[in-house]
Amino acid sequence: MTCEQTQNRILEIGIIPVVRATSSDLAMRAADAVCAGGIPIVEVTMTVPGAIGLIAAMSQRIGSDVLIGAGTVLDAATAERCFNAGAQFVVSPGLDLDTVTLAISRNVLVIPGTLTPTEIIAARKAGAPMVKVFPCGTVGGAKYIKALRGPFPDVPMVPTGGVNLETAGDFIRAGAVALGVGGELISAAALKSGNAAEITDAARKFVSIVRQARQEASAKP
Repeated sequence: MTCEQTQNRILEIGIIPVVRATSSDLAMRAADAVCAGGIPIVEVTMTVPGAIGLIAAMSQRIGSDVLIGAGTVLDAATAERCFNAGAQFVVSPGLDLDTVTLAISRNVLVIPGTLTPTEIIAARKAGAPMVKVFPCGTVGGAKYIKALRGPFPDVPMVPTGGVNLETAGDFIRAGAVALGVGGELISAAALKSGNAAEITDAARKFVSIVRQARQEASAKP
């Protein structure tokens, strides 16, 4: 899958589930649960034990049905290992230009972390097709996205941090193209207790909220 195809898939769904789990087994359960709820996308963070091996296993088992990415990628060397394992996109909490350059050379989607206008400009100059705005919730949430959309109306932004069922619609209406959602979607307690249905139900709710908010945003004059 090309960078553009991956980006289009993420834009279509509008949600990137961020998987942080204490084991590969729990992370796999999380992937199955969000997929059952209508979100065939998973971002496996490097904080999951054996994350790169897990990405390889997921790619073999569910890669034809689920878009599998790597999160919390801090450098190009780690990104390279993730690509070799089958990751179809990489996400960083910050802006590492070497990682952006590598991903572009491999025709793989990279979503670098940015927070300030200066970082957004640098990411776009480096060729990043999308940017993650993190930690968005602590600097104003949806209002901050709306403020950034003023000078950057054509930059696809993915807010992460502070996104939950109450705020998701506000982020979309403010101009976010997709949402990065972690614990508010993939509950650690639900994973630990084996309550996959709770995660699947949350996924369905997020999908519905994003769809409704997009309809409302497009209806505005």
